[in-house]
Amino acid sequence: MIFDKKGLIRFRKDLHKFPELGFMEKRTKSKICKILYKLNIEVHEGLGILGILKSGNSKKMIAIRADIDALPITETTNFNYQSKNSGVMHACGHDGHTAMLVGAADILASKQSFDGTVVFIFQPNEENGLGAKAMLNEGILSNLPIEEIYAIHNLPGEPLGQLSTREGLICSSESLFEIEIKGQSCHASMPQMGKDAILIASELIQNLQKIVSRKISSNSGIVISVTEFISNGTRNVLAGKVILKGDARARSKEDRIYIEKFIRQISNGVALANDVSITVNFKTEFIETLNAKKPTEAIIKLAERVGLKVIPNINPMSFSEDFAYLSNRFPGCLFLLGNGEKEPYCKPLHSSDYDFNDDLLEIGSKFWVSLVEDRLPQKKNL
Repeated sequence: MIFDKKGLIRFRKDLHKFPELGFMEKRTKSKICKILYKLNIEVHEGLGILGILKSGNSKKMIAIRADIDALPITETTNFNYQSKNSGVMHACGHDGHTAMLVGAADILASKQSFDGTVVFIFQPNEENGLGAKAMLNEGILSNLPIEEIYAIHNLPGEPLGQLSTREGLICSSESLFEIEIKGQSCHASMPQMGKDAILIASELIQNLQKIVSRKISSNSGIVISVTEFISNGTRNVLAGKVILKGDARARSKEDRIYIEKFIRQISNGVALANDVSITVNFKTEFIETLNAKKPTEAIIKLAERVGLKVIPNINPMSFSEDFAYLSNRFPGCLFLLGNGEKEPYCKPLHSSDYDFNDDLLEIGSKFWVSLVEDRLPQKKNL
């Protein structure tokens, strides 16, 4: 074996110190490949990395996945392994996810304690919802006869190592919208001469917030947020143009369709009422993540057997995961592991002072090993 517990922590902190954005994970990939080659694991490097490890004679194949990219966030911690790459940070724990999968590969390559093939997927650009689709489109991954696929995500604020999952919907979709309002700029002292795009945009925002509860049930799990408000107004000039950007989360394809319909409907109505032009661009980046029955049952039973605290039917999460594209291609299960309830491990995902809990590394690595041994069991000698 290459890693002991301290070595795996050092590896994780090294990744944290040198984070890289989606599709730019050159150093990260180099570090991973170097380890896989040392372990004599078959390596396929493209936009991401596939490590293929076969043991025994079974033709059964499963896959386990980690995301490797970071976020465009400036880190505000004072750790000695704080990000050295300005404006880039592992604020979602992908450094930890990667280290856990590398740790599992290390153990499994050493033990050879399973019968079949395990595929280690190190996926780029999860944060923008592009990496899983890109790896599938490359062809190697999509053509493998994978029978089941699994992924871990840490969950801050929950007890360390607590495993949470559910059959069916586990994560919401994410759609991005951009709305452009073209009014008429004018002197601020004579607003009647123009068409104030800021005032019209404010009216539109208020109406968008009525979609949930007035058009779609408040129990739907839908979240609609306007996140950017950009205008061309100045100190004494009313804005003639405003761009609104936002984010919509949904728990079903049908609700996604309804959200787009109502955003367009409301925008058309506000445009007509104010005699202005409003255009809407709506694009879904992440589809809903769905867990298949058999893999989810396997995760829950295994977690109970190895002594982890288990929440077997957690409420669906409002965040999104592009593992959705992998579990849409292969039967799969995404499950969550508690990152800890105390500072700093309860800090929210994507916060500038977030940190992954290194005590979770061994828990996650060992659980991956147990999962492979459970789903690809060796034949017992007669």
